[in-house]
Formats: sequence, structure tokens, C-alpha cells
Amino acid sequence: MLQTSYRTFEQLILSPNRPARRTVIGLLLAGGALVIALLVGIFGPLVALALAATIVGGTAILLDTHWGFVALVAVTFGLPFASLPFSIGFKPTFLDVALAALFFVWLLKLVTGQEREFLTSPIGLLVGLFMLMALFSFLFGLTHSPPTSFLIRRFAEIFIGIGLYFAVINTVRTQFELEWVARWVLLGSWLCATIAVVFYAIPEEWTVWVLDRLARFDYPGGFGALRWIEDDPAGTMRAIGTAVDPNVLGGMMILAAGALAPHLFARRPLFARWLIALMLATTTLALYWTYSRTALFGMAAALALPAVLKYRRLIPLAVVGALLLFLLPQTQDYVARLLEGLAGQDQATLMRFGEYKDALILISRYPLFGVGFTGVPDIDLYLGVSMLYLIMAENMGIVGVVIFLAAMVGFFVMVLGTWRAGFAVEREALLLGFSGAVLGALVSGITDHYWFNMTYPHMTVLFWLYLGMAAATVLIQRAEGQSQP
Repeated sequence: MLQTSYRTFEQLILSPNRPARRTVIGLLLAGGALVIALLVGIFGPLVALALAATIVGGTAILLDTHWGFVALVAVTFGLPFASLPFSIGFKPTFLDVALAALFFVWLLKLVTGQEREFLTSPIGLLVGLFMLMALFSFLFGLTHSPPTSFLIRRFAEIFIGIGLYFAVINTVRTQFELEWVARWVLLGSWLCATIAVVFYAIPEEWTVWVLDRLARFDYPGGFGALRWIEDDPAGTMRAIGTAVDPNVLGGMMILAAGALAPHLFARRPLFARWLIALMLATTTLALYWTYSRTALFGMAAALALPAVLKYRRLIPLAVVGALLLFLLPQTQDYVARLLEGLAGQDQATLMRFGEYKDALILISRYPLFGVGFTGVPDIDLYLGVSMLYLIMAENMGIVGVVIFLAAMVGFFVMVLGTWRAGFAVEREALLLGFSGAVLGALVSGITDHYWFNMTYPHMTVLFWLYLGMAAATVLIQRAEGQSQP
């Protein structure tokens, strides 16, 4: 019945009979307009606008799965913490809706036979094992810490975020699809950077006014939402955009810069070269204004991979950027803070050292499978540490970390092996950009935790989205290579 209903709907929407098609679309639009008009009167225009976007986006996703990536990118880069203004026992977030829509349509096509092949890729088994290990650790943790609906939803977002890897490689199978989705990913990251730069450049009162309007969707508002170095309002403000946390925004900019930079010198860039330069400059400025030292090193690693393997002209560009950072008078406070962090002398770094010590105590007590995601069994322990690999060990134990690292090693072996065998010109920048972004995220994970954290599930989604795009690029290259005589 499900298959029949879906095919009937699809036939009506895509009917060759123009009057019939127009009638169906007109009825859908009229019904949607009526509902929105009612909501404008009851809840106000902001809710109605959100619903209108949901209706348009949902219809587009039903017609083409790839529009699901557009919705997902828009949410994760634009409004990652926004919740719908109503409750269904809990308040779904925009991220929940975007993930649910994307997976619903993809799985529906598998069930109805429109997608007949399920790809796993060379590292698919390891990714699947990592998902199973995460689920086991979550269930194991329930034996000592009962969950709340909030924690269940957040874990589901992280779990589905990891599974996004399979959705990407199974729905992005051709060069056209790869470039189409990649363009939207790059545009979404630029939107995020642009919002951050604008919010930082305009007066604080204006930024707070915008955030207060977003409070309807559970965004933090007021001047308390703004962030400063060492939490000192008399000091230097840090860029947050709509990412709430400056370090999280820095992580998003690592992904953005890593994926954008190779197109600056690629023979077939996705956009005009002047536009790529503008996008990269905006991203770099947003990253700088976060004053995140971790993000700076992460971006350096993200650019290093394409620079070493192909685009040597990125090296002098990076050298010029480093010289400007260390020599300009306006950047000396940033440099001083960077050097303090490297020397382990500032408060933030000392707090990290304390967290590392406490995390190692927890891991030593529960080494194999960790303590799960909902809480700790001992009163003298706590969950949370500013390092991706330690927080993963707290949640999933050493076994979980080993599986994750094996998957990452397998990923780079797959990328480098395919690269050495020869790569098509139109895919070089895509592969090195997405792979470099993944490397930058892994490097930043040495001193930050947002890539695998219940507070920031959208960062998990972004990480596996970029990983999936890099893997899809490899699979497309291999498939075309096999099809040639």
C-alpha cells in the first residue's frame, strides 16, 4: 500500500498531462497556503514562514532525494540549534526534520525498489561496526543512568548522523550528482561564514536583536549569548554566528576552508575563481574572529593535504597568511594567546589538562566499553572532556576508539590508493578538498570535543557528510575506471 500510494503521488506530480499536473500542484499549494494563513493568525508570521519553508522543502525532497542534502546543509550550517515552535512530547529540531526527511525518502526508495543496490564502500564494515558499538554503549549506559527524552533524541541524532555516510555514498553516484551536492555544501558553509562575519562586524545590539528573534526557536538570546575571550566582557569578543559557540564555529570553518581551498587553483573549479576567493576569504576571516587556536591548526592540516598531493600554490598562500598573522599589529593579541596556549600557560589550556586527567581516571575504571552516553556510575566521575578521542573513549571505551581510528585509517588508505592510481581532473579538487577537511577535523579533535558530543549533534552530521562526500568521489572514480576498457 505504501509503495502504491507513493507511486500514485509521484505519477500525479510528474504527469505528462499538463492540466492534471497543474491541478494537483495547485491544490497542494492552495492547501498549504490555507494552512499557513491560519497559522499566521494563530501563531504569527515567523512560524508561518518556517512552515512554508518546510512544505516547499518537503515537496522538493519527495521529488528528488538530493534536495534533502540542501535542507540538511541549510540547517546544519544556518540554524543548527533551532527547534520547531511546538511539542509532540518533545520539541523536534530543524535538524531532526532534515535528517528524517532525507532518510525517509532514501529508505522509501530502497523499499519500493527504485534503489536496487546498497553500496557499503571499503570502510563500510568499520563504519557499521562503529554504529553498532555506539548503540551497544548507549544501551549499556542505561544500566546505571536512566535516560531522558532529550538524551534519547540527541543520541539518535548522533547515531543517524554517522549513518549519513551510507546515505551519501548511495545517493551520490554520478559526477553530476557529486558536483550538484558539493556546490550546495560549499554554499552552505559560505552562508555560515557570512552570518558570522556580519554578526561580528555590526554593533552588538543588532546581533542581540537578531538572536532575540531566534529565541522563538529556542536559540539563546540577550547579551548573554555573546562570547568573549576568557568570558571577560571587557575583553575581545569572539565570533559565534548562529553556531552559539565560537569553537564550534571554528570547527565548521575548518570544513569550509578545507573543501573550498583546492578549487582556488583547480583546473575545473565548481564556481568562478573570483567567487571561490571571496568565499575562502570570508571563511578565513570568520575562523580568525573565533580566536580558536584549535581551529587554526585544524585549517592548517586541512590545507596541507591538497597542498602536498597536488596544489603546491596553496603553500605560498599559507606562508603569506602566517606572516600576516605574526607581523600585523592588529593580530598581536591573537598571537600572544596562541603562544600562551602552546606553552600551556593560559587558563583555558590548564582547564583542559585537568579534564584530561579526570577523563583518564574514568577510562581506567571502564576501559573496554566506556560508561555510555547518559551518565556515570560513580559519583566522583563526570562525562565531558575537550578531546574527541578521550570523550569517545568515555562513551564507548577503548574498543569504540579503536574501531573509529581503524575506519579513519582505512578511509585515508582508500583515498591515497585511488589517488595514486590516477584521478579524473573534474574530481581532483573535490576529493582533496573533502578529504583535507576530514583531516582538519581529526586534528582539531586532539584538543576539542564537538565532533562527537551530545550537545552538538550537527557537528557529527557535518563530519560524516564530508567523509561520505570524499568516499562517494572515490567510488565514482573507481566505477568509471572499471567501466573503461
